[in-house]
Formats: sequence, structure tokens, C-alpha cells
Amino acid sequence: MIYDLIVIGGGPGGYNAAERAAHSGMKVCLFEERALGGVCLNEGCIPTKTLLYSAKIYDYAHHGDAYGVTVSGASIDHAKVVDRKDKVVRTLVSGVGAKMKGAGVTVVSATATITGKSADGFTVSANDETYTAKQLLICTGSSAAVPPIPGLKESVENGFAVTNREILDLRVAPKRIAVIGGGVIGLEMASYFNSIGASVTVIEMMNKIAGPTDGEISSILQKNYAKRGVNFILGAKVCAVSGKPGEGYVEYEMDGAKTKVECDLVLVSTGRRARTAGIGLESVGVLTERGAIVTDEYSRTSVPGIWAAGDVNGKSMLAHTAYREGEVAVNNMLGKKDKVDYRSIPAVIYTNPEVGTVGETVESAAKAGIKATEHTISLRYSGRYIAENEGGDGIVKIVIGEHREILGVHMIGSYASEIIFGTAAMVAKRERVEDVQKIVFPHPTVCEVIREGMFMI
Repeated sequence: MIYDLIVIGGGPGGYNAAERAAHSGMKVCLFEERALGGVCLNEGCIPTKTLLYSAKIYDYAHHGDAYGVTVSGASIDHAKVVDRKDKVVRTLVSGVGAKMKGAGVTVVSATATITGKSADGFTVSANDETYTAKQLLICTGSSAAVPPIPGLKESVENGFAVTNREILDLRVAPKRIAVIGGGVIGLEMASYFNSIGASVTVIEMMNKIAGPTDGEISSILQKNYAKRGVNFILGAKVCAVSGKPGEGYVEYEMDGAKTKVECDLVLVSTGRRARTAGIGLESVGVLTERGAIVTDEYSRTSVPGIWAAGDVNGKSMLAHTAYREGEVAVNNMLGKKDKVDYRSIPAVIYTNPEVGTVGETVESAAKAGIKATEHTISLRYSGRYIAENEGGDGIVKIVIGEHREILGVHMIGSYASEIIFGTAAMVAKRERVEDVQKIVFPHPTVCEVIREGMFMI
């Protein structure tokens, strides 16, 4: 069976690229060993947001007094929340399948392995059959990293420790949960379980949460959750995990002293690793570094005709980055020169309040040798923000270059996830302060603070 393009991996990068290629006239075969939609749709982006929305409704029911709303007897049924999550996932996975069928993409539910190259193109083996294509697009994604902490492997095996995959299927919520890692996944799950009444402890090796997020914004987020009872232990190294579901502990070391956190469950959220092992890269000589496929801004690998998109390249492990990288790969296959602008990819933490970021911070700009200044404005300049947030402490930080061009925008507050895309366009185009001052923003909205801030620079 000979195709124009074989796509290995049916996550966001893979299925979107397959559809784009098929609509452009290419004969496409897509391999997915589990479920269409990949990690994002089945055990990441969509499931977590479904849980977080239920938690947000529950939060509203519990904290409505300041807004003149009193709710009696509000409760949350975690099992029903999980049932709804499953329904949402099924609906969307079915939708992806329908899109592939409508585009004419051949979908093979099997593990695919690259076996080499023939006169007709690259060869791939699956289900004891050989498939050939002139072009390959590798979108095998990533998996949760499980660090070599004493006792952790055994705890994962017996169910005391879980990754993002397993925690989303728990039918009974833990009363006490320890989260190893204060990055996006850890914080979003900490947010959910805190909202539904669990005792939550976040243990982070760095001295701040939220990874590369602006320090002041990370601090505001931490303060908000500390007020709700989340315990943050920062600058700590986890040195042991021991227990069984419902009973155990995480031991960490800080300032030379070891302390144990007792818990019913441990969530391991220490990052993700590209899935490159066992897919046959060595048979065609694709270059990897630190376990990830090396790609350029055109989504090309070291081997002409082989492309890669999504988490597997380790560049920006976000679903929307994968979408774009896959599109860029297909465009270049078709002779339409295109490239990914990694400077303007937005990122969101879907906590409550939300965090949205794009582009440079003053620290990252300085490291890159870019002259930049930072300007901060309170979201309380927005009438809608004040109307909807009792005592809210949201801010927007705008990073400006020496020619008054917008290099980055970072914010914490309501609707950040929906606002950040517009600022990403500003960063991508390197719009100047004066350009944004002329844009008409709807009123009353939270986003109009962006324009307000431009008149303060």
C-alpha cells in the first residue's frame, strides 16, 4: 500500500495535519495505537478542563455570598464528574474520527514502526503489513516522566502514585493528595481536588510554582491557592515515596532536613518526555537530542522527507503548537514555504484565576540580549473585572522593546485564556504601542485593560 503521506500518531498534530494534507489532494494514512485525539483529548487538555469546570461551578455555589447569592446544600459527586468527562471525550474522539473519514484519511488502529526506505519511499510496518509513503510525519507525542525516586516505581505499580493518565479515571477522590511538581498539570489538578474538598500539598523543587511563568504572576497564583488551603513546599527535593492506595507518604529534603507528608494518593507531575523509543528512528537515521526528535522551524527532521510535529520534538509541549507544526509540515511538503513562529505561542494555566502568557518576559529578553521594559497594570482598571471579582488581584504585564514594539504579555485573572490569543497576534506582528492604542476593544470587558495599559506606557 503506497501513500503520499504516512502520519504516525493521531494526536492534535497528527490528525490535524492528516486532514489538511488530505484536503490538499494527498493520499494519507494515519496510524494511532490507542485513541484518536492523543494525550490532549483523552488524558490531558480536554478531560482536565471538564473537571475544572465542574469545580468552578461548585466554587461559585460555595462562595456566592459576596455577590448576594446563597446556596444551601451544594455538593459535588466526583464519580459523576468523571462520567461527564468520559462523555465529553467520547463525543470529541468520535468527532475526530468523523473528520478523518470525511477527509478521506485511512486510519489504522495499530502501533506503527518505521522499518527503512525503499525505492517507493519510507516503509512502515503495522499488523504484519507494510505501508509505504513518499513523506513521513512523526507525531508520537509524549508520556509522563517518572523520575528515579526511591519507591516511586513500586508506588506507581500498586496505584498509590499516579500520573495524569490514571488520575483522570479515579472514581473515588482522595481525601489527602500530594502533588510532586508545581507545573501546569500539577497546579490544575491541585486546583480541582482543592475545590472538591481534598487536602492538597504541592511539592516543587524550584523556589516558585508554574515553571517559566513570570515570577510575580506565579506569586499571585500561589497566594490565591494558599488562601484556599493548598500547602506549597518549594525548594524541596523528593527523596522517597512509599505506600499503597489510601495510605502512605512522600518524603522530601529541604535545608538538610527530611520531612514526610502523609497522603492517600500521590500525583507525579514532573514533566513529560518525547515518545521516540521503539518507533524505528534508527532505521532511517533521524537525529534526536535528549530523547526528542530534532526539528527546525519548518518542522523538518535531519532526514529529507521526514517531518515531526508536537511533543515528540520537545520544543513546546502544547496541543496548539502541535496543530501549527503539523500544518507547517504539510504546507512545506506541498511547496508552500511556511514556518513556526515559536516567539508568539501562547500558554495557559486553567486554574481559577487563570494565567495566560505569550512572548518574552523581561528576564528572558535580557538573556537573549534584547532591550526591554516591563509595564504592569491592575485588572481593576476594568469595570467588568471589578463587577465579577470581589477583591481580585489580577494584573497584566506588558513587555515592550526599544522601538515600542510588543514583545510579550503575561496576565493572571478572569478570561485570561480567552484574552491571550489577541495579544499573541500583537506579539507575532511586533505591533507597536501606538498601533494597539487605535484598536477598539468592546466595553465592558476585561480585555480592554490591554488597550488601557498602552496609554500608560
